[in-house]
Amino acid sequence: QAQIAESGGGLVQPGESLTLTCTGPEVPSRIVSWHRQAPGKQREWVATIYRWQVPDYADSVKGRFNISRDDAKYMVLLHMASLKPEDTAVYYCNYEPPLNDWGPGTQVTVSA
Repeated sequence: QAQIAESGGGLVQPGESLTLTCTGPEVPSRIVSWHRQAPGKQREWVATIYRWQVPDYADSVKGRFNISRDDAKYMVLLHMASLKPEDTAVYYCNYEPPLNDWGPGTQVTVSA
């Protein structure tokens, strides 16, 4: 299957910002979503960016997160602002429909 990978996770304090990057050879031509999974929790959908439509966001991140494309760089970005401890999770990007292999994701930890 086509390859896709995320990067940019790290440790930040509450209220700070962080930007995640998703890249793959088919990113410019496909719908791309961000998901996250906290320890002991189910993986949850975060945001989706389409080729021509307005992006969708989970209620928990609306107004704080922004998903965008840079097709020339084969990238989808997730700009996360006003981060909260509850945003702590492993973040994944994937196509829609998703690849079976979700990979390792990238860890985002929000802690004072």
